[in-house]
Amino acid sequence: MEAMIIYLSSCVCLLLLSVLIKFIHKFWWTPICIQSKMMPQGIKGPSYKFIYGNTKEIIHMRNEIMATPMELSNHILPRIEPHVHSWTKLYGKNFLFWYGPKPQLVVTEPDLIKQILNDKEDGIYRKRDLTYFAKKLLGDGLASARGEKWFRQRKIANHAFHAENLKVNACILVNDRCSTQLY
Repeated sequence: MEAMIIYLSSCVCLLLLSVLIKFIHKFWWTPICIQSKMMPQGIKGPSYKFIYGNTKEIIHMRNEIMATPMELSNHILPRIEPHVHSWTKLYGKNFLFWYGPKPQLVVTEPDLIKQILNDKEDGIYRKRDLTYFAKKLLGDGLASARGEKWFRQRKIANHAFHAENLKVNACILVNDRCSTQLY
C-alpha cells in the first residue's frame, strides 16, 4: 500500500512539474527568446511583461483616449489604435509588442509591406479564415477565396472596374421631365 501511495504521489508531482515547465516555457522563455532575437535585427518595442504582455498598457492608453472628446478630422489612428500611434513615434516604423504571450509585429514601411505580402512561395502570409458571421455576411466570394479559386474570381471581378465597362444611369432634366440615358 505504501508503494502505491509513493507511486501515485510521484506521478502527481511529475505531472505538476511538467505543467509548470510548459507554463514557464510559454509565458516566459518563448517571449524572452523572441524579443532577444528581434533586437539584433533592429526591431524594438515595449518590453514583455510576464503573463500580460503589453495588454495593461494598451487598455490604459485606450481608456485615456476615450475619456477625451473626439475632434472632427480624418486623423483617427491615435483614437482607434493609440498604442500603435505612440509606439510608432517611440520605437520607429517597425516594432514588436505583446498581446499576452503572443507577439504582434507592426510593419508600417510600404516597401517592406509589399515585400512581405508578395512572398507567395512560402505561403506564410495567408488570408485569415473568416468567422462564421463574416462568412455569412460576405459569402464565399473574393474575400475568402484562396489559390486558383481566388485567381478565377479576381479575373472575373477585375473587368467590372474598368472605366469603359461602367455604365452610368444619368437623369437629365428636360422641361421638368427626366430623360434617362446610359453613358
